[in-house]
Order: sequence, then structure tokens, then C-alpha cells
Amino acid sequence: MARVEFREERCKGCMLCSTVCPKQIICQSSRFNKQGYKVAEVKEEDMENCTGCTSCALICPDLVIKVYREEKKEK
Repeated sequence: MARVEFREERCKGCMLCSTVCPKQIICQSSRFNKQGYKVAEVKEEDMENCTGCTSCALICPDLVIKVYREEKKEK
């Protein structure tokens, strides 16, 4: 399973990340950061659908997103 984290204090709410998410799980939060922007988020119940593709992190102009993936265990 993969996990996405957003550095909300840096997010400007451009939502470019949501345009490239293959599972369409990134949405705009109702929360505002200290700069007054509505930030991007993945709801906890949608996190299990994340594939860990890192497209969101790659397109983010402000380096807001980190993607964590579990390592595959060898048999």
C-alpha cells in the first residue's frame, strides 16, 4: 500500500496533482493553510486506493507532496 503526504503550509491549492492522479483520489480540502489557500488532500478512506505512482509529486511545482510505498518482500 502507498501513502501520500502533503506539506500543507507550502500548498497553494493549484490542484495540478488532482489532474494527474490515475485513481482521482486527490481533492481540495475545506481547510485553509496559513497563506489562505485551500490545500489538496487525500481522504483517509481513499488512501488505500493510492497506487504510489508518484505522478502527483512529480507535477507539483512547490514540492508539497511525498509518496511513500511499501517495499515488496522477496519470497
